This record gives sequence, structure tokens and C-alpha cells, in this order.
Amino acid sequence: MRALVTSIALPILVAQAHHAYTAEFDTTKPVKLTGVLTRLEWTNPHIWLYLDVKDENGKVSNWGFSASPPGMLQRRGITRSQLKLGEVLTISGHRAKDGSNNASGNVVMFADGRDALIGQDQALNPTETSNPRQQEKGK
Repeated sequence: MRALVTSIALPILVAQAHHAYTAEFDTTKPVKLTGVLTRLEWTNPHIWLYLDVKDENGKVSNWGFSASPPGMLQRRGITRSQLKLGEVLTISGHRAKDGSNNASGNVVMFADGRDALIGQDQALNPTETSNPRQQEKGK
């Protein structure tokens, strides 16, 4: 009986714990920020990357970016070891609805010009593609 209750209750709890992208992030407020990677949380259900971002006056703010789960990123060929603390990254996504310095992390561009999809496929806008050649194709 306990196994039956667990098999019914667990999927319900998991479904309730997960959220829709648009419940947390505002798709009308895209962000694209460049900064130094200061922290990486490589855990389920989503990894978090934290960047120190300087504004036009030189003031530094720490931004958090929620991305895909570790397993999904690994299937895309993105590993934890590729995201090095101290590295300069540019991340695009959508700002958190609560106005905090949090956002979705949809595309990351590395200092050498490589970019990678780190967010949910359905969360992307064509303007988030960081590769200029891909942006020109979309025009």
C-alpha cells in the first residue's frame, strides 16, 4: 500500500514543485549582461551562474542566472569544468518578474566567442543568438 501511495503522490509533488518559465521570468524584459563568473551551482533542478556585472559608472552588481538542469546541459556537451570561476561571460535571457538581479540564462557566450544554449529551447528569442552571423540570417 505504501508503494502505491508513493507512486501516486511523488509525481504530483514533482509537478507542483516545477514552475512555468513565464511564471518566474518576464519575456518582455530581455537582458544581455557581461561579467565575471563568481559562483556556479551545478545542481538540480536548474544550475545557477552568478556574474559580477559593472554598470556604466563602474558599480558592480551580482546577477544570478537560472539555466537548464545539469543532465540536459551535459547531453548538449556543456560540462561544469567548461564554466570557470573568474572567466568573463556574456549571458542573455529574461529578467525575473520580481525585479531582482536574477534572470533566466538562455545563451552564454564565452570570451573566445563560442556560444552555447544553456536555457530552455522555448525560452529563446531570435535576438538572443549571440553569433552575429546567425543574427544577420534572422534579419
